[in-house]
Amino acid sequence: MCGRYSLSKSKIELEERFQAEMLGDFKPRYNIAPTQLVPVITSDSPKGFSFFYWGITPEFAKNKPVSQKFINARAETVMEKVSFKSAFQKRRCLVPADGFFEWKKLGKKTKIPYRFTLADEGAFAFAGIWEEYENEFGENNHTFLILTTNPNTLVSEVHDRMPVILKKEDEKKWLDAYSSQEELLKMLGTYQAEDMMSYTVSPLVNSVVNDTPSIIRKTSAPIDQFGNYTLFG
Repeated sequence: MCGRYSLSKSKIELEERFQAEMLGDFKPRYNIAPTQLVPVITSDSPKGFSFFYWGITPEFAKNKPVSQKFINARAETVMEKVSFKSAFQKRRCLVPADGFFEWKKLGKKTKIPYRFTLADEGAFAFAGIWEEYENEFGENNHTFLILTTNPNTLVSEVHDRMPVILKKEDEKKWLDAYSSQEELLKMLGTYQAEDMMSYTVSPLVNSVVNDTPSIIRKTSAPIDQFGNYTLFG
């Protein structure tokens, strides 16, 4: 599962990296969480950033609590699920990011947050799919989710799933309406561990109200006799 990620690059950096225009202001985000409005690049508008809500509400669960929204879909079965098949075929998107977070269990009560990035700490794109639906007020909502896959050796030390990170050369093909199903599925593999790095971060990331640069700062995490950890750096 991928339930938190960061996009700490500036508007200019993102426009240059993805060759897409971002209308209006954008502030770097350090602790993006489900239900929040964040930038994506869709197959319908590949030359510009759109702002969608993270978390697709399935057709059978409209107007349900956030807990019933889908924030991830397994890449291995996305074509088999009625909830996702149409979006995978027709509504794919890039989800810009520069890192994601997972929590490593240590004992019964302690979880240490880790941040995973590319080795060069550059921006990249998760493979996403999106939906449009009308809410109870007659307004059109746009939402997305992130595809996940088996972890590489780096991520597997912390979690048993990881988001699908697209290779840069595959990003345009992911958005291309004419890409075949076979081509698309080949893009959904596990990103190579040797091109990534990870480090522990502050427990501030545990709360979605915290969204500051300190969230992505590297820390060390010594454990005390009570199973708690104190962070430095």
